[in-house]
Amino acid sequence: MTAFEPLRILLIDNDADRSMVVRKALEAEGHEVISHRPNAVGLTAAVARDEPDMVIIDMDLPDRDTLENMSTLNAHAPRPIVFFAQEQSDRNTIQAAVRAGVSAYVVDGVQPQHVRGIIDTAVARFEAFQSLRDELEQTRTQLEERKLIDRAKGLIMKRENCDEAEAYRVLQKAAMDHSQRIGQIAQRVIEMFGKDSDKLQRAS
Repeated sequence: MTAFEPLRILLIDNDADRSMVVRKALEAEGHEVISHRPNAVGLTAAVARDEPDMVIIDMDLPDRDTLENMSTLNAHAPRPIVFFAQEQSDRNTIQAAVRAGVSAYVVDGVQPQHVRGIIDTAVARFEAFQSLRDELEQTRTQLEERKLIDRAKGLIMKRENCDEAEAYRVLQKAAMDHSQRIGQIAQRVIEMFGKDSDKLQRAS
């Protein structure tokens, strides 16, 4: 998804007249409203079924149910979410919405002339956040694998009476031989040495 391409949108709005204004504003920018729901109940399931590029919510203020459903969506099937609030919002309300996954929070409802900028900004913020989240997850995975590798090296050093460099080379060779990450081999070594007294070659 890029910030300037037509999007397939799931719209949430319980006011028929207001939702028509939103729909026309979106269609004027080339976007398509593929689904319209009166509330956010079952939002994650609806996104899984309809596969929209973006979710737009137009309501007075985000209530607890809406926040919970947005948070669930953000955890399991993240999408850019634009929230058009019809009432003035305090800082706590806006922060709660952002924590739930809102990419753009707009007070005073939909202004057709601002729709393009809002959507483009929401997509850009979403992509930046997802990139950061992916980097953090990769770092977390690397740290966990580092712990496994260090533990596996210790087991190999003890059982094979070798130094750390040699233990790492054994792990490295096993990873290459079996086209797996060293972390995966380390996990197998830990599991194996915890059950029996076989040598590293039995890990393969």
